[in-house]
Amino acid sequence: MPDTSYAPKGPARPGKRAGHDSADKRHPDATAIARLKAELAAQAALIARQEVSLAHSRKIFDRASAAARIGVWECSLPSEQLHWTDVVYDLFDLPRGATLDRSEIIKCYPAESRKALDSLRSRAIAERSGFTLDAEITTFAGHSRWIRITATVECEADVPVRIFGMKQDITEEKILSDRMRYLAEFDAMTGLANRARFQARLAQADASRPLGALLLIDLDGFKAVNDTFGHVVGDECLKAAAERLAEGCGAADLVARVGGDEFAVLLGSHLDRAAVSGVAREIIERVGKPVVVRGQSLRLGASVGIAFAGSGAPCDLFAQADTALYAAKAAGRKTFRIFKAEAGAKGRSAAA
Repeated sequence: MPDTSYAPKGPARPGKRAGHDSADKRHPDATAIARLKAELAAQAALIARQEVSLAHSRKIFDRASAAARIGVWECSLPSEQLHWTDVVYDLFDLPRGATLDRSEIIKCYPAESRKALDSLRSRAIAERSGFTLDAEITTFAGHSRWIRITATVECEADVPVRIFGMKQDITEEKILSDRMRYLAEFDAMTGLANRARFQARLAQADASRPLGALLLIDLDGFKAVNDTFGHVVGDECLKAAAERLAEGCGAADLVARVGGDEFAVLLGSHLDRAAVSGVAREIIERVGKPVVVRGQSLRLGASVGIAFAGSGAPCDLFAQADTALYAAKAAGRKTFRIFKAEAGAKGRSAAA
């Protein structure tokens, strides 16, 4: 009989079978690979979402930065190499991405602003700190702007390596602030200092800012002009009187409108009695010249009361000048009187 192989019957013995051995080895590897692929896909999706979020945040920042006119700047130390965002280029009227040369850019700052910037910057670098400065610039296109600079110094191993911060266009804010201060301190009609600024200066008189004399001026005949020709003509007369006062009191510390048709002139301590009297005469002469308004030649006058600064309080100086002013009016107007203490005690003042 031919030889035949013998295959025993019954349950197979446990052991490895051909064809299944490699599959068993590949199975755990395939699972790990699938798991890694899934993790990579999840990470890629997360990164994609973060990129979208970052792009959205960057867009919001850019829009907010442009709307607020705020840009970011950085200057490497000690190389002085500058890096700007687009808004800073716009503030200086430079093409975006243009090469930056700090030695040229610093020329945009007028001498006063440049001096302040150099001082604050040097101190911040030396002290490893920062600063804020409102500075005026003239852009490369010749435009005048005000910018607010904030700066922080960054160090590595306590060595300053860069200074960075923000630059913001505050031109409109500066104009509004100056306008509000002007309205708070100056008379809108005449352009002279108002009563509030006059009183503030009077209160600040001390050894460092001494006063020599106070002149109070009242316009003679103004009420008749105002009543006859109306407030518009009266206002023009006030403007003309204010202009003549300012021109005739070039050496004054302050010229102010302190009432309807009442003005005040503060003179420094460098002027003696004769010089102060000369200023009063100049005021009377200038104000007494005709004023032509809408074809009408009108003539006003000026009465002047003078008080010299002494050991009394500033409020006493005003009261003394006011007493002298009433004496000038009583003497026939268009003249001046100087307050004397002994006369003031009796309710009158002596003639100059």
